[in-house]
Amino acid sequence: MRELKDNNTGKILLEKMNDFKRFAVVLLAVGSFLYLGVIIPSGEKMLTDLYIMMCSSMLFLAGSIYFFSLSNQIKSKLDDINE
Repeated sequence: MRELKDNNTGKILLEKMNDFKRFAVVLLAVGSFLYLGVIIPSGEKMLTDLYIMMCSSMLFLAGSIYFFSLSNQIKSKLDDINE
């Protein structure tokens, strides 16, 4: 019975780990895209627009780091379960 419970827990953790990695990659892509919008010169940009893009880029990148760390924590839990 314990082996069955560990197997279900392992499947759930594996799915969560993959989801967190996907979230992190998407947030990394969006944050990078916004950062490129800040550094590539194009026409006349308002200073507030630059600040908004920089802040949102940093938030997306911070979210990406957070989800990558959650994925690594779940991976270590999976390793503990499999041992």
